[in-house]
Amino acid sequence: MAKLNEKMQEALNEQINAELYSAYLYLSMAAYFDSANLRGMAHWMKVQFQEEQKHAMRIYDHVNERGGRVTLRAVQAPPTEWASPLAAFQVVYQHEQKVTGLINGLVSLAQQEGDTTTEDFLQWFVKEQEEEEESADGVVQKLKKAQDAPEALKALDQELGQRR
Repeated sequence: MAKLNEKMQEALNEQINAELYSAYLYLSMAAYFDSANLRGMAHWMKVQFQEEQKHAMRIYDHVNERGGRVTLRAVQAPPTEWASPLAAFQVVYQHEQKVTGLINGLVSLAQQEGDTTTEDFLQWFVKEQEEEEESADGVVQKLKKAQDAPEALKALDQELGQRR
């Protein structure tokens, strides 16, 4: 297997940072929901936090397996407050769209660099991002319907608490 080139290595290191920021964002949202006594939504965010950590490690391992060097950077502090559960999940959806753009950029870079190994590796993330966006948008749509109905919000909170 060919060694990872510098340009691809740098881009993957940036993506590790982006994935860790995502984890940090979702953990901050979990704390927000815990403080609002929305335990199901907090649970959903904690599961998302763990997923994002796994994504970072998946890229970390790829860089190492290709003979590259992982270099970690400071992770930006995430917001800590949102106007409502709907506002928080709208941020999740927008954030996942941004991450999809980052992943697509990595795929394009791998193509430009002729790095078919990394391009193939990234296809898992392309599919994962489709699922991430669909999941976040699904919660946004449910929250829009439950917005002015406390019982519906409570039921949705319980539903989100079932996430594995």
